Amino acid sequence: MQRFLRVHAVTIVSAIAAAGSFCFSPAVTWWKAIDWTTLNLLFCLMVVVAGMRECALFRTLAAKLLKGRQRYRALAHALVQLTFLLSMLITNDVALIALTPFAIYLLNKLNLRDRIPGLIVLQTVAANLGSMATPVGNPQNLFLYTAYTLQPGDFFLAMLPVTLAGAGLLAVVTHFVKDADLDNVVPPQTPPMPRQIWVYGVLFALCLCAVFRVVPGWITFVVVTLGALICGGKALRQVDFGLLLTFICFFIFSGNLAQIECISTFFAGFLEHHAQATAAAVSQFLSNVPAAILLEPFTTDWKGLLLGADIGGFGTPIASLASLISFGIYLKEPDAKPLKYLWHFTLLNVLFFVFLTLCSYLF
Repeated sequence: MQRFLRVHAVTIVSAIAAAGSFCFSPAVTWWKAIDWTTLNLLFCLMVVVAGMRECALFRTLAAKLLKGRQRYRALAHALVQLTFLLSMLITNDVALIALTPFAIYLLNKLNLRDRIPGLIVLQTVAANLGSMATPVGNPQNLFLYTAYTLQPGDFFLAMLPVTLAGAGLLAVVTHFVKDADLDNVVPPQTPPMPRQIWVYGVLFALCLCAVFRVVPGWITFVVVTLGALICGGKALRQVDFGLLLTFICFFIFSGNLAQIECISTFFAGFLEHHAQATAAAVSQFLSNVPAAILLEPFTTDWKGLLLGADIGGFGTPIASLASLISFGIYLKEPDAKPLKYLWHFTLLNVLFFVFLTLCSYLF
């Protein structure tokens, strides 16, 4: 029971908040507040990414990238850059789930266990940073992209300058990790499944077409579900339905709050000039996905809200669900040192939070 509560804490809190909001708002059309388009796209992307992970695509890419590396600094650069790039396409959460255990495996084989906390923190920063660049990089981007019916050009113009500046800083920080000779990097050999890779590759392309409103969402849902069933159906069982339920609960919660005139007036007035700062601050305590859903009904400043939620993912471990995921993976290690990890984490996250905030106002 205790483990269940810990694993599903965010979902439980969101459900309580949604149920409690009905005490203050008699909204009888609460289902209209649910963004079914976002939920559909998120479900389809989860299925496709789970399928890609199942057919060993990510481990195969990592093994090819790491082949022949003779220095630890080069190994760190490769893993951090791969995490950064993958998070643009498969979300920051999944990039860390796929690559953090892989990094731990390698450092164990190389007798470099003392480097594990620092490398995982760098991967976490890379995942949160790379995911800023695309509408499918993280759940809050996907939600805001659909909620405000953004055009691709507007989204990329807002996010790419800040993301590229952050990528430059990430490369500099990674370059200063302590170097060491490596014996032989022998990544785990997991044979890929070519047929499934092709199937999920096509389905992923279809998902992107749906995100950019080229293909209707319902067609994407049907084709992705059928494709996953043809490949065995395992990917459907790996969908994070808890996250989808969390989205539904926060949609209801924010929708009900928007019906309360005094709260609506307060948030609308405050967010008019401080959308980015408010989203970044709320993210530190609530996490950036719920923060984006909560604040969206009260502002038309999509750029400020988008930047605030994404940059707000840097800071406390709670600020981004991806950060909690990588921290949880590290804590499973038998000799985990939480304080050492949190020291590295806080130092880097404060640095990136300040740097990206400054860049967002300069650009």
